[in-house]
Formats: sequence, C-alpha cells, structure tokens
Amino acid sequence: MSERLTDSHPSELQKAKIEVVDLSFYYSNVQALKSVNLAIFERSVTALIGPSGCGKSTFLRTINRMNDIIPMTKVTGHVRLDGQDIYAPGVDVVELRKRVGMVFQKPNPFPMSIYDNVAYGPRIHGVRKKSTLDEIVERSLTLAALWDEVKDRLRSSALELSGGQQQRLCIARALAVEPEVLLMDEPCSALDPIATARIEDLIQELKKQFTIVIVTHNLHQAGRVSDFTAFFLAGELVESGPTEVIFERPSDKRTEDYVTGRFG
Repeated sequence: MSERLTDSHPSELQKAKIEVVDLSFYYSNVQALKSVNLAIFERSVTALIGPSGCGKSTFLRTINRMNDIIPMTKVTGHVRLDGQDIYAPGVDVVELRKRVGMVFQKPNPFPMSIYDNVAYGPRIHGVRKKSTLDEIVERSLTLAALWDEVKDRLRSSALELSGGQQQRLCIARALAVEPEVLLMDEPCSALDPIATARIEDLIQELKKQFTIVIVTHNLHQAGRVSDFTAFFLAGELVESGPTEVIFERPSDKRTEDYVTGRFG
C-alpha cells in the first residue's frame, strides 16, 4: 500500500485509499484514458483538473464503475479500493457504490420529500425501523450542513429547496449509506458564489471523515479545497502531487501552461 507525507499534513503518514494502476478506458474504439497511474489518499481531497474532454469525469466514474452502464465500453488495468480490485470478477457493484458515493454536476433531488430523499438509500439497503431512519436522516443532513435549515420541513418537497440547498441535500443523500469515498463531479458549477462557498466549506469538514475526489474546471476552487491535484490532458494523467506543488512548482511544462492560464 502506497504511503507518503503530504505538504498539507506534514505530521501524518497518509495511506492510499485508492490505487489506480495502468488504467485505460475505451468508448467503443475511442481511447478516453491512457494508462493512468494515481494514488488517492485517505481523508484528503484530490482535485482532478484539465480542459473539457480531457478524461477527468470519465476517470472519476471508473472509481465506482458508473461507466458500466454505458454500452460498448472497455476497461483495462486496475482500480484498487483498500487493496481490492473493484473490476475483479464477482465484485458486487451495488455494494461498491455504497462504499463509493457520488454527487453530480447539477443537483438532482428525487421528486419526493426532503426526508425521503435522504432515507432512500438506507431503505434500499434494508433499513426499515423508523427510529433508525430518523437518526440517519438527522445525521446525514447535519453532516451536509443542512439540518438547521430544513429540520422543520422534512416532509416538504425537496424540489422547493434552493439550488445550493438541493446540492447539499444530494450530498446528504450520498452520505446516508455511510460511504468511505465521495466522488464529486463539478458539484458547484450550477451554483451561485454564496452557495459555492457553502459547498467548499462543507468539503473541508467532510474530509475529516471521508476520502473526497472532486472534478472541477475552476482552478481557484481546486487551489482552495484540495490537498492533492491531478492534471489530465487528452486522456493522459500528465502530473499529480500536492496541490501547492502542482500550482507553484509543476514539473511538466504542459501543467505550468494550464495552471497559469495559457490554455484551457
């Protein structure tokens, strides 16, 4: 298992939660990812950056096999979660997605109550007792910094919430099944600056308990929220490392050109 010292946590020896080894991904005959190697460290935030179409969202979706639902795709290489290959035969994909939750670009609450949105996942996994569901809903909404705003209207439609509240509800819904990893695909791109700041603050709190991987087009956001950054270009992982190093002392000219705004 890979370990390293981080610039942001110099006193902690961090363990790799996810290890990606020689990962390639194909949409039919088009290769979208080219032999990617990356360690994602436990209880940290890793930002995936790069221009549109570079493969970062495709890469994110390989970590919980969301790409499986797309026909005529192929994966080679390995993605190991706690040392176990998630693409090995016999892997329970439902259980994998319980361990590796996902929050999408646009808030997508279900057309049901706030309470039922959060309770949905636990119910799917067999939780029936009302007192247990009540605890899960309160805990998840509290973790998502939403409880105080909605605790008196849990039976109201989730669709009545603001965009920023809906995105935090989606985060609460993902947290309700107690994942270990949270994948976030541009979670702030549809939000205003105030809602974005709330989500960024929330990410900093959540990384105390969860491993977070975030795709973002916003380089300032990557600089604010992440401990590590991985730069993708044309399906290739060009460079990765502590965020401060990638932004201030990149070793590849292409990385320097991107983070300084020369292209992208």
